[in-house]
Amino acid sequence: MLRIFTLPAYHRPFALPPLAVGTALSLSLLGFSPANASNAKGVSDVVTPIVSPFDERSYRVLTLENGLQTLLVSDPDADKAATSMNVRVGSAQDPEDLQGLAHFLEHMLFLGTEPYPESDAYQGYISRNAGSHNAFTAPQDTNYFFDIEPSALPGALDRFSAFFLSPLFNAEKLESERNIVHSEYMARIRDEGRRENDVMNQVLNPNHPMTHFSVGSRETLADRPEGEPSLRERVIDFYHQHYDANVMTLAIVAPQPLDTLEKWVAERFAAIPNRGLTVPQIDQPLVDEQALPITLERQSLKDSRQVRFHFPIPDPIDDYTHQPTQLLSHLIGDEGDGSVLALLREAGLADGLSAGVGRRDGEHALFSVSVSLTPEGAERLDDIEATLFAAIDNIRAHGVEPWRYQEQANLREQAFRFQQHGAPQQEATGLAMNLSRYPVEDVQYAPYRMDGFDAAMHHAYLDNLTPAQRLRVYTGPDVESERVSPWFNTQWRKGTSTTAGTPLKGLALPNPNPFIAEDLTLLTGSDDMPGALIDAPTFRVWHMQEDRFNTPKVEWRVSLQHPSTSYSAEEAVLTRLLAQWLNDSLNESLYPARLAGQSLRAYAHSRGITLAFSGWRDGQTPLIERTLTQLADADIADGAFERVKFQLQREWRNAPDDSLTRQAQRTLGEALLTPQFSSEALLAASERLRRHHLEDFRQRFLASLYVDAMAVGNINEANARTQAELIRGALRPRLTRDDIPELTPLSVNANAPVLHPNSTRDESLVLRYLQGDAATLEQQAVAAVLAQWLETPFYQRLRTEEQLGYIVNAGYSPLLEAPGIALVVQSPDTPSAAIAERMDAFLQEAEMRLHELDNEALAPYRQAVYERLTQRDTSLEALANRHWQTTALDDVAFDRREQRADLALEVNVDDLRGLWDTLRERTLDIRFDPNDEKSDVKAYRESLEAFAR
Repeated sequence: MLRIFTLPAYHRPFALPPLAVGTALSLSLLGFSPANASNAKGVSDVVTPIVSPFDERSYRVLTLENGLQTLLVSDPDADKAATSMNVRVGSAQDPEDLQGLAHFLEHMLFLGTEPYPESDAYQGYISRNAGSHNAFTAPQDTNYFFDIEPSALPGALDRFSAFFLSPLFNAEKLESERNIVHSEYMARIRDEGRRENDVMNQVLNPNHPMTHFSVGSRETLADRPEGEPSLRERVIDFYHQHYDANVMTLAIVAPQPLDTLEKWVAERFAAIPNRGLTVPQIDQPLVDEQALPITLERQSLKDSRQVRFHFPIPDPIDDYTHQPTQLLSHLIGDEGDGSVLALLREAGLADGLSAGVGRRDGEHALFSVSVSLTPEGAERLDDIEATLFAAIDNIRAHGVEPWRYQEQANLREQAFRFQQHGAPQQEATGLAMNLSRYPVEDVQYAPYRMDGFDAAMHHAYLDNLTPAQRLRVYTGPDVESERVSPWFNTQWRKGTSTTAGTPLKGLALPNPNPFIAEDLTLLTGSDDMPGALIDAPTFRVWHMQEDRFNTPKVEWRVSLQHPSTSYSAEEAVLTRLLAQWLNDSLNESLYPARLAGQSLRAYAHSRGITLAFSGWRDGQTPLIERTLTQLADADIADGAFERVKFQLQREWRNAPDDSLTRQAQRTLGEALLTPQFSSEALLAASERLRRHHLEDFRQRFLASLYVDAMAVGNINEANARTQAELIRGALRPRLTRDDIPELTPLSVNANAPVLHPNSTRDESLVLRYLQGDAATLEQQAVAAVLAQWLETPFYQRLRTEEQLGYIVNAGYSPLLEAPGIALVVQSPDTPSAAIAERMDAFLQEAEMRLHELDNEALAPYRQAVYERLTQRDTSLEALANRHWQTTALDDVAFDRREQRADLALEVNVDDLRGLWDTLRERTLDIRFDPNDEKSDVKAYRESLEAFAR
């Protein structure tokens, strides 16, 4: 697999601050779309960003007189406005004696500014206006972003720009925010990626600033010794030394005209100081190449094994117009016949491989190859390494060829031409970061650009991938050592390669890709919602033609439903095995199709298996045919069966080490949804199963099916019907919908016991679930408005003021169609009983506030729910998934979301008060403290089932 790396970031799930309106200064225009010229004075060079021919949005790039470069995107169809400010400073600039300072500063900016001193002024405004917000600190960037209902954008920009004009660095909040940063660190301390980085940092160049501790803790951010500048003074000094308009880039995506956006930016951001700063440069090498090769072993907390091979290379950003490492990543990460992964899979040594570039600093980087191992593969690391280097030698001799480069360039051009813009917030963040790294014309095009093949350039990068320059890191639960990494407590040791290793035979480079689509014409016309294409008792198909995303792609969903798939844990495991085997068995043959933009994903659920086809309209029919033939007729080999069983068992064995919030949500589902099975039950059932069980199950499963299907995308009714009949002919469904059991939410009973998940985590958690009593659109709307009203004060009280933990949130959380509200707090050191007490106090106070609430004060929360429910889908896949979920209901109404939105506008305070009493009576707590004994969740669910009968 070709891997795209993202910058490691430290996220804050809510909480930011305010702003003073700056004096408008003159602007110099650097770029804009041809149809939109700037009214600002001082217009200089005109540079038009390269955009897709189907991108109808307008662009303008401005540089304010203070040096702040800004990209404005006017999208009249956007139903959210989004803004991102990227500051080219990050954890790499932390001082030695205050590691984590950049991240701590990011947190402090959210806690009040001169015009908006309240610590929740920004967050509350965003929440009341259907928005969301966050920030992250990466090694060389700190990025702040939000989205909001468009009419509220000026007020949000007022509050947002004040971060960079007049932050208070509130001394009263210093200690509490330091505790929050520490909680964030502790919440991630078992993260395997961070644990591995912590180990690698011990052998990389210690003078390189990206090898230091970047999150921050109570220890690294402790009060300064007497006589030295205080922590607050150091924060302020860091802000003045590194935050500067000249090293910032701002991006806004909104429906307003460019001239309006330009005026708002000038009024609010032109007063940010320009201190003449430049982007910090790193001149230290990332790796001391004299110390290579290096072999490391480190302990994993999960039952998983992998090996990574890292090679120091120049950061390829200066060569981005040619993308030399893209072809190398493609050839090494290939999964087709003859690839490294295909040979390792066949030998039973591995089940996954990816390749790509990471740890980039502008000058240096690591080219990395990651292999997910089986237990046998962990015993043959030298053979795996030898196979990798044999493949690299093969690429060196035969793989760096112009036609291979051109094939990749063509695929990238195709993807760029028909790219689907993501949510405005996602777009704004990406554009702000790209604007800080690439020329204006390439802010959209840079990731896709491949201007021409340069053999010498490719070989220059390839020459770094040698045994003498490799850093090998093996990760497994079997590693034990007295040496422990300093920040993430990971046992590690240096190892040695005991033998030269023997490469596996059969390596081959990929052939020309036969799946590249040729017919990319767009069919005009869009339906408002899906319509019934076929409505037979055993087979129902929905169709929706769509051209609004300007892409000739189609999303097919095909649900194969069978009544036995949830009868028992064994049947549930067999369903998962069949879906996983189908994906696995097609991996080599369909990998080129995936590269060409066609994909299949089979996944199991409580009713059976869904086949999700996504890709170009041209070429999708053969993919569907190939998949259905494989499902029905292909042999299930022993090796393939054992491989997919091992993958599922690994997932279930590692479930107790998942994030606590995920474990709590899983426990909630096991308690209130039926049929449902725990990870332990699934693991135990899997151990009793053999290949012949799966063969028998496949025969039984395919012999008696009910099938639901849907096609959404750039496909007309006639073509959709042809493909639908192909599906019906291959599957021959015989059952009706009435033969398929429902997944039923159970009702929480009074005085429900506290439930404890089966967890190995070291933190504490409370998930309090407040359940409604009617699965009606009306109650769903009321519960959503009530959750919106609770969200900000819950966060402000339990996180900001009481510092209970980093993960704190309240929100609408239905189980299927049953409305509910979930309150969640995870803490590194506060017992769950104490958390529950603070939740009780908050809810009692909320009840008092609810009785004082009037409809005028409630109006912004109603409107926020309405705006969120009517937000447009930002991709064809999102549109298809939303409508597909609707088909699972007995009453299929594709406008349910819009109905619920309209009902939200009618909610009044009496509705909230009426539902409040119901929710308080139907409450279930999921709690965890280290060393808690797991609850018998199955017994609790069975008691609810008995009561329901």
